[in-house]
Amino acid sequence: MSGADIQVFVIIAIVVIAVSVFMSFFPFMLWISALAAGVRISIITLVAMRLRRVVPSRIVNPLIKATKAGLGLNINQLESHYLAGGNVDRVVNALIAAQRADIPLIFERAAAIDLAGRDVLQAVQMSVNPKVIETPVVSAVAKNGIEVKVRARVTVRANIDRLVGGAGEETVLARVAEGIVSTNGASESHKDVLEHPDLISRTVLGKGLDAGTAFEILSIDIADVDVGKNIGAHLQTEQAEADKRIAQAKAEERRAMAVAHEQEMKARVVEMQAKVVEAESEVPLAMAAALKSGNLGVMDYMNLKNIEADTQMRGSIGGQNDLLGGDGPKKS
Repeated sequence: MSGADIQVFVIIAIVVIAVSVFMSFFPFMLWISALAAGVRISIITLVAMRLRRVVPSRIVNPLIKATKAGLGLNINQLESHYLAGGNVDRVVNALIAAQRADIPLIFERAAAIDLAGRDVLQAVQMSVNPKVIETPVVSAVAKNGIEVKVRARVTVRANIDRLVGGAGEETVLARVAEGIVSTNGASESHKDVLEHPDLISRTVLGKGLDAGTAFEILSIDIADVDVGKNIGAHLQTEQAEADKRIAQAKAEERRAMAVAHEQEMKARVVEMQAKVVEAESEVPLAMAAALKSGNLGVMDYMNLKNIEADTQMRGSIGGQNDLLGGDGPKKS
């Protein structure tokens, strides 16, 4: 390769690099697209976006859609929303959808909803096409103690005016569950709920559960009603079991007191027997003292012994007759 060829190759490479840098820094094709769509924007404005670290396509393409839809937005509104961290394309799509659905929505409101973290396009679509939210199974107990399990479907529509600062789906479901529990709890019998399930819908709707939320409740439909356990009977059974345990504890307490009293009486009997033995042990001493002092003579003592012996003999004879079962030996 000659030196002239090398120079030509280098010049071509420099030109290509320069054109690439120019096209990347100066979005010429994007400017052409904007002009073709009827959007008046200067190339200097696009370069200034580059300097402000704004991707020009993120601003120009939504502006082209907004201009074609006749929204009347300007580039400063879109760029300020982009710099604030919003999704410009989604906001413009939401404004176009709201315009087609004849829903009053201005750019400032849509931008505020988007910056609040909510999907403004989904909110507009939900305003046109309401969403059905199904509640989990809610268990409630009627006054007769029978459990009733209810599952409801709530049809809601987005309330754009309350999207900023309004409560979400979880609040709506919690309030609907609260209304179901209160309605079933006020029913005299579970049969009333089974016979008129629409009573739950009317009662819940009458409470204004959508107040302070980002939704408007259109209808509440009872999807399923089932009979659960007899909670009243179960509670009564548990109460009876508790009463039985209390009665058993009290009876055991009385039995323990009776046993303690019995042991106390036995101790007192042993104490009395000890006193008797102690008193009997003093009799020989008293007799010895009487003999010594002359208050009791020897003959008197012998007569006392004879009486004791005679008494023991009669007692032994009486005991033998009791064992034989008769009246003693018969005379012929």
